[in-house]
Amino acid sequence: MYDYFSPFEAHKHAIKGTIYYGHSGIQEIVVAETHNFGRCLILDNEFQSFELDEFIYHEALVQPGLILHPNPETIAIIGGGEGAALREVLHHKTVNKATMVDIDEKVVECAGKYLPTFHNGSFTDKRTVLTFGDGRKFIEDSDDAFDAVIMDITCPLEEGPSYKLFTREFYELVRQKLTPHGLLSIQASTTSPVALKTYTVLYKTLKDVFPNVFPYAAYVPSFALLWGFCLATNDIDPAQIGREEIDRRISERVSGKLRFYDGITHQALFNLPKYIRKALKEQTHINRDNKPLMEQYPGLAEKE
Repeated sequence: MYDYFSPFEAHKHAIKGTIYYGHSGIQEIVVAETHNFGRCLILDNEFQSFELDEFIYHEALVQPGLILHPNPETIAIIGGGEGAALREVLHHKTVNKATMVDIDEKVVECAGKYLPTFHNGSFTDKRTVLTFGDGRKFIEDSDDAFDAVIMDITCPLEEGPSYKLFTREFYELVRQKLTPHGLLSIQASTTSPVALKTYTVLYKTLKDVFPNVFPYAAYVPSFALLWGFCLATNDIDPAQIGREEIDRRISERVSGKLRFYDGITHQALFNLPKYIRKALKEQTHINRDNKPLMEQYPGLAEKE
C-alpha cells in the first residue's frame, strides 16, 4: 500500500492482510498487518502508526513534556485514538487523571480490539477518562485545569476533522486552561526540506501565544521521515535540565521501561539541524481560524 506523502512522493508498505476495514461516518478506518512493521492503523488512507516503532513517536510526543513538568497530575490528550499516547501518560506515577478526547469512538473501539500493544490496557486504567467528541469544544467547556495538554491528531488537511485544532485561537484556549507550570505538546508534521512550511507555521503560531516554545524532532523509521514536534510552556525550558536529571526523574517517576527517551535522547531531540532552525526563524505566518493553513505538499506550496 502506498502512503502518499505528496502528489509526487509515496512511501510503500507491503501488507500481509487486512484485520479490520470500515467507515465510522467520520473517516475510513483500516487496521492492517504489514510485513516489516507489524500492525498499523490507517485513517482515510493515511498511515498513522506502526506496531514496531510507534514507541518512538509516542515517547517523543509525551515524555519530554511530562518529565520536564515538576509534578504532572491532570492530563488531557486530544486525539490519540490508538491509545499509545495515553499509555505513555499513564507510565507517570504522579498522574491521577488522564482524559482522552477523540472525535471518533470507532477508532478507539478498533484499537481496543486489534491494537493491544498500542494501548496496553490504558483504556481501562482507573485514571483514564474517555470522552468522544470535538477536542476544541472539550477544551472550551472543561472546568479542569491541566498540567499538560497533548495533541495527537491528524495533520491539518482541509477535508480532515482536525484543522481547527492548529490555530492561534485554539492554542489560546489551551493556554487559558493550563496550570501555572502547564504545557502543551503537539505533533507538528514532517521536517522534510520539501514540506517544511506546516511545521514552521505551527511553531510561529505557538510563539504568538506562549512565552516559551521549543521545537524538536525524532526520526520515525516507518515514516522514513524526521518528524516534528513542539513543546509550548509558560516557564519550563528543556535546556535548563541536564541529562542526569532527566534520567533521575525517569527512574523515580516512570513505571515500566522506556525504549526511546532518556537524558541523552532528550539532548538530541532538541538540537535541530541548521536548515530547520533557519526556516523556523524566518517564518512569519500565524495560523488563524479565518485563514487556516492546510498541510503543504512539495510542489503545491503557495508562493510567498
